Amino acid sequence: MQFSGTMYNTGRHVSFRPDPVQLVNVSGGPLPYSHQLQEIRLHFGSEDGFGSEHQIDGNSFSAEVQLIHYNQELYPNISEASRNPNGLAVISIFANKGTIPWMDFHLHIGPNPNSFLTRLLNQETITRISYKNDAYLLHDLSLEDLYPETFGFITYQGSMPTPPCYETVTWILIDRPINITSVQIHPLHLLSQNLPSQIFRSMSDNSSPLQPLLHRSLRGNRDPRHPTKHCKGASYRLHGMRLRNPILRALPLHFHSTSLF
Repeated sequence: MQFSGTMYNTGRHVSFRPDPVQLVNVSGGPLPYSHQLQEIRLHFGSEDGFGSEHQIDGNSFSAEVQLIHYNQELYPNISEASRNPNGLAVISIFANKGTIPWMDFHLHIGPNPNSFLTRLLNQETITRISYKNDAYLLHDLSLEDLYPETFGFITYQGSMPTPPCYETVTWILIDRPINITSVQIHPLHLLSQNLPSQIFRSMSDNSSPLQPLLHRSLRGNRDPRHPTKHCKGASYRLHGMRLRNPILRALPLHFHSTSLF
């Protein structure tokens, strides 16, 4: 699934927006409708292991990649979808370095950098978006390269982390992190929230504060009756809450792309 798009420094995020003539869609899993990819955002911290907007079983991650989609079957655009039920779907992929505590054991992520992040975060690319409003065009990216080889997911109903925070989002958290290297993380710390004429202010620590789950239920597509060394199933916890209704009887997530020309 090859596609192109533009990478931006928004002043708050590293943002990648696909070319609108190359549609990338996701369906299946907890999604009863097809959702179109609109933006990929990267959240990261100034310290290793403290950059994600979610915690799982008390663990944070160095970065969190969020793929933001809107429901193209019910709504004409993302603005309309963001205000209405079943409007948005956000897939979160966690990124970390080396070995991390994971579900009561230590998960070795592996030494190889994620090839999708390598395209986004290499020196030639990242130096083109040093300041707010900078943009750089990227071609021939492969979305499959972003995802881990095997994964399950945790899902819950919530909102976007920024105002107006409409409760219209299906969050899908990929339960196996990808690798991000020191070489990839370091240039991110040099990105500025401000314009070149303004004082430098690092974009690091651009994640919103953690919020309690409150009444929300978590679901997953792993069977806790058959745990593996990579997934302890019933021991999932998000923001300190244990997984409820753990098995999601649904099809896997499906990704597909089309071109308008």
